[in-house]
Amino acid sequence: MDKPKVFVFAPADTSGASYRAIESAGFEVVLGDPAWSIPRGSHEPAVIEQARESVAMTGTSLRSTPISRRILEASQRLRIVAKCTVGVDDIDVDAATEMGIMVTHAPTESNCFGVAEHTITMMLAILKKLREKDAAVRAGRWRTDDLQGLHLGRRESDGYPGITIGLVGLGRIGCRVADLLAPWRVRVIACDPYVQPAQFLIHNVKQVDYDTLLRESDVVSLHVVLTKETFHMVSTRELGLMKKNAVLINTARGKIVDETALAAALAAGRIASAAIDAFEEEPLPVDSPLRPLGDKVLFTPHAASFNLDSGLGPGFTWAARSILTALAGGIPDNVYNRDVIPRWKERFGGVRVLGG
Repeated sequence: MDKPKVFVFAPADTSGASYRAIESAGFEVVLGDPAWSIPRGSHEPAVIEQARESVAMTGTSLRSTPISRRILEASQRLRIVAKCTVGVDDIDVDAATEMGIMVTHAPTESNCFGVAEHTITMMLAILKKLREKDAAVRAGRWRTDDLQGLHLGRRESDGYPGITIGLVGLGRIGCRVADLLAPWRVRVIACDPYVQPAQFLIHNVKQVDYDTLLRESDVVSLHVVLTKETFHMVSTRELGLMKKNAVLINTARGKIVDETALAAALAAGRIASAAIDAFEEEPLPVDSPLRPLGDKVLFTPHAASFNLDSGLGPGFTWAARSILTALAGGIPDNVYNRDVIPRWKERFGGVRVLGG
């Protein structure tokens, strides 16, 4: 009798430890083609073929071929899609919920806290003009007025009020950013309609609406998942509400920001600068309107959580644990589409894929 199949649609665990954990529980692990992860071109027919009869699917991000309804329908036995990453925007979560399939993700400290640290690093690099100062020294220049940075924190000695930092989203990453900013004596405001008011109090953040945040912030930092609601939530209207000296930071998902509108706003001086780790199309196209903007933009290659002894590693462990829990008939503790749980219990609750 064939072993039940767990399909890894975007394999990235080079250690193989998570795959061995699944195999040791009695399942067959089938690895997808690494070429599917190339950002351009769809491989849906091939992914569908590999997904057939799978009891579970897992992987990192597969942006060229999102896990669509058609892929999910390839197996009537599919119980769970376990992402090794925080984001699930490459999964048709609505279809999975309708079909009674759990989607889990991996908001590990390694991932979320790495993104928060990267956010602070980008913020300081821009506000303190580190790139410009480095270039000046290399060019034989020294301290000049155009190299002055911005003092972030409130100063009691001379009444300087400090700057305002606005966090769009106060989940794990947004909260960590707020905590890291606490000693700086900056004013932190945030908007997030999906968290309880206590979350704002615990992290010393003032709750405001989105438009107020855009108007009052010197730095706007994005920490939301990509959904239909957040797609292009920063576009021409929103950029027009921001201060002319404002900085926009995106370490979340590229399609949250309308890059064409952002490039136009930066070029026209409607906002001062931007720091971007996640782009609408990746890698960043050579003809992107953001490229010619010089020091007005700071780029990193979607690598905010890409750190030594960190990154996706813990996410692989979380995904394997979630799969084994679901295949044993249980509910993992990191279900993203929690609305599916009653339907999932009707289909699979308490029933093990393997007897015993």
